[in-house]
Amino acid sequence: MHIKSNWKLIRQHFNNSFKTSLSVSIASVDRDNNPTITPIGTFFLNKDQTGFYFEQYTRNLPNNATENRNICVMGVNSSKWFWIKALFRLKFDSYPAIKLYGILGEKRKASTIEISRLNRRMRITKGLKGNTYLWKRMEHVRDIKFIKAEGANIGKMTKGLL
Repeated sequence: MHIKSNWKLIRQHFNNSFKTSLSVSIASVDRDNNPTITPIGTFFLNKDQTGFYFEQYTRNLPNNATENRNICVMGVNSSKWFWIKALFRLKFDSYPAIKLYGILGEKRKASTIEISRLNRRMRITKGLKGNTYLWKRMEHVRDIKFIKAEGANIGKMTKGLL
């Protein structure tokens, strides 16, 4: 899958993934070459093959970035209707999962626009105590530059997709 020409489709997939899964998974490798996966609910894609996430509760990801900045982000469309429709039709209309390979940037202070994007995503829970507990003090982000995209291959059900 060509990352630049399919970026709009990739962004739509990750929006759908977040709606159904509420997070993405970011894989990294520690100094002993052990893989680890971190669920991130504050992940956003920009319009230019980049993205960012708020680095508040992550422990392994920033530690691993000191040795190896390469990561893989996977978004899965977990919508039951998406899967049931594909099972009846014997074919997916789009990839059920997409992996993005990228390089982590440095941790930095979040911009006003980035905080606004987070607040917009979390607005449905604004009146709940848990919202304040989890997301009120989100101040730092880490940028990601993506270099490659790959759709999940599920045999005949994904044959013919990009």
